[in-house]
Amino acid sequence: MKPNVENPGKVVITVATTGGLHGKEANPNLPEQPDEIVQSAYDCYNAGAAVHHIHARDPKGHPTADLRYYGEIVSRVKAKCPKMITQVGNGIGSKRLPDGHTTHFTLEERMALLNIQPRPDQLTVNCGTFTFGGKPPAWDDFLFVNDQTFNTEFVKGCVARGVSMECECYDLSHIANVLELVQWGVMPTPIHFSFVLGVRGTIPATPMNMLQMLDALPEGSSWQVVTIGRFTLPLGTMALALGGNIRVGLEDNVYYLPGELVKSNAQLVERAVRLARELGREIATPEEARKMLHLSP
Repeated sequence: MKPNVENPGKVVITVATTGGLHGKEANPNLPEQPDEIVQSAYDCYNAGAAVHHIHARDPKGHPTADLRYYGEIVSRVKAKCPKMITQVGNGIGSKRLPDGHTTHFTLEERMALLNIQPRPDQLTVNCGTFTFGGKPPAWDDFLFVNDQTFNTEFVKGCVARGVSMECECYDLSHIANVLELVQWGVMPTPIHFSFVLGVRGTIPATPMNMLQMLDALPEGSSWQVVTIGRFTLPLGTMALALGGNIRVGLEDNVYYLPGELVKSNAQLVERAVRLARELGREIATPEEARKMLHLSP
């Protein structure tokens, strides 16, 4: 797929408010409990975000697979932020063990996200297996399994429930995995892709790598870039210049500038809005985003 620099259209801004790894120890402004998450989503909605990428935490602030917490967040965001796209991350996050170490959530726990009520508008598909690189002693390395057998069943479950999908690709080969699902008649088209760059154990966050991933997409796709930490601002700006969409939020980056902690998720959305407009692009409303990302109205 070729970059679109002449007529890129409007920008869909996604906000990943919470994530499934770090918590308030990394930035005390990261929302963990439902009240905090819903208020943060509302502030970001008013600032210009059209999509809310959701991870849930238990009362202790640990990532959880408990569908009750997901259902509460999805329900309340839908009620407070009309038409905002609710999107749940399939990876869930790092699972806290009794001894303090972390591991992955099981495939069964992740498959159960299909049963969240009310249903979110989107679920993410993690499009390939990789070793999720931790940073001891805070996190532990673990194999993040996303094989084609699991993804085939998960995608079928989304289709059966009328839930849209975002394909998160952490490597160039993950795009090939998605296209294989299309060939098998499993994955519907057109597809919304998310390039995730800079996670330890995956494709490095470089301009060339982002361009290679873009080049591998079929025409007619929509895409956004997700980058980690210090890479968020430069590669996010590059994506805006090339006609892509962007994701921001405390899941991906806890610093606003080097040494300066982010004050809120809305602060990051506001900066994304300013950058997009400086590049001559307007911000998509939630209604417009639904059409651009191939969702039902």
